[in-house]
Amino acid sequence: MTKIKLCGLSRACDIEVVNELEVDYIGFVFAPKSKRYVTPEKARELKALINPRIQVVGVFVNASKEMVADLLRKEIIDVAQLHGNEDEDYIGELRALTDKPIIKAFRIDSEDDLCRVEKSSADYVLLDSGSGGTGRTFDWTLIKKMKRPYFLAGGLDINNVITAIKTLGPFAVDVSSGIETEGVKDREKMLAFVISVRKCKKVKKS
Repeated sequence: MTKIKLCGLSRACDIEVVNELEVDYIGFVFAPKSKRYVTPEKARELKALINPRIQVVGVFVNASKEMVADLLRKEIIDVAQLHGNEDEDYIGELRALTDKPIIKAFRIDSEDDLCRVEKSSADYVLLDSGSGGTGRTFDWTLIKKMKRPYFLAGGLDINNVITAIKTLGPFAVDVSSGIETEGVKDREKMLAFVISVRKCKKVKKS
């Protein structure tokens, strides 16, 4: 079954919903310029409320490796998602500080981008349309030849996630703005999104 990541959570009521739904991953955004930014202190408070079976992902944009490793070491987050210009050297240096899983996000503009994705040393890769949380999709035909399992992000919502799963068969789907109303997480949209994903059988990779 396709795994589910609900990203950009920032309120205790959001945590109540994901606990009810028992999704696979949730995301806290630690990029100060994001409207979904949470401080490490706030993230610690919210983490204490989360069902321990749910993996907590910290989303970073060109943050210091020490900061990322510190949040992992303190178990405020379980996984680090790198959404900036972090290169292979950065990933290697981060691995020297922590053995926790790493997700590297890639913006997909052409098939040429897939070469970098396939070669990434990150534990997981995430394919997106931009800097994250933009609510825009990218051309999915560009990744039909993708061999490596991946998180699919970028403009997903209740109206297109079933098509995405049936045509692409991603390892996981990642949604943020698609489950919001007027900039905040919407319980009904979260519920509808998760139900749709769980009812959908993904395509079998050849």
